[in-house]
Amino acid sequence: MFYNFPVNYIEPVFRPPSEGKSFLLQVTIGCSNNRCTYCNMYRSKSYSERTKEEISSDIKKASAYFQKVGYLPEKAFLCDGDALGASFELLCFTLDEIKREMPFIKKVGVYATAQNMIEKTYEELVTLRQKGLGIAYLGMESGCDKVLHLIVKGNNQEEMITGSQKLMDSGIELSVICMLGVGGEKFTESHIAETAKALSLISPQYLSFLTTMAVDGTPYARMVKQGFKMLTTKKLLFEMKEILRLARFNKNVLFRTNHVSNMYPVGGTLPHDQNAIVDQVEKWYTSTPEGTYPPKPSHM
Repeated sequence: MFYNFPVNYIEPVFRPPSEGKSFLLQVTIGCSNNRCTYCNMYRSKSYSERTKEEISSDIKKASAYFQKVGYLPEKAFLCDGDALGASFELLCFTLDEIKREMPFIKKVGVYATAQNMIEKTYEELVTLRQKGLGIAYLGMESGCDKVLHLIVKGNNQEEMITGSQKLMDSGIELSVICMLGVGGEKFTESHIAETAKALSLISPQYLSFLTTMAVDGTPYARMVKQGFKMLTTKKLLFEMKEILRLARFNKNVLFRTNHVSNMYPVGGTLPHDQNAIVDQVEKWYTSTPEGTYPPKPSHM
């Protein structure tokens, strides 16, 4: 990200597309669940919290570097896989250190699981928001309990909804990620219906889709080799169209498909642009040959 950046990360490090210009700070290492069948992001790491001394050192070194080179990022992102699962005390310490050493940071983001949000009390979430935590990214993946069990997500639909609502009630924004095709052909109908239902009940500030990939070496890939049928390109389009058609949002939701896995360039503000987006995806569905993808607009 930066030349001679003084922070030594424990690789690999991941962040959402929208955090590309953020200061990345490892508060935890790995993922507390680390069992999702489709994911190999943190398989090489054992989950742990970093020490206050390590975190403080990284913040101070990064702050000095940013001021030296004249680049002052406005956002910070707490890594790794679900840093909201760190202890309340450690998160408060981290946010206080960022505020003290990096006054130019205006918003802090974090990956979260439904379990993280459930385990933190409402009062703790409010405090974290007051200290600068502005947004959490939840990989809900599906609203269907059968699919969530299949991929060993660790939470069910009710927990996804309950945790999300509590987080947003505290004033922290929520960005929800759903996976197209994650239930394969077997669960596509229930994945569509239950994901639309969950999204309607949550109505997050941000929503994005990514396309399920059978990553080599994962349990999901082994399941595919054993006969689990993934969706074709047209059926992926159909899932996107139907989830968006069925969902009912009670406030504005910024929708994007800007993840690297996607070949479907569409976005807008829901529900205002919902019908137009559904119509566009329907056109792609009817006009795009199987095995190919819609053309990417020149401005994308």
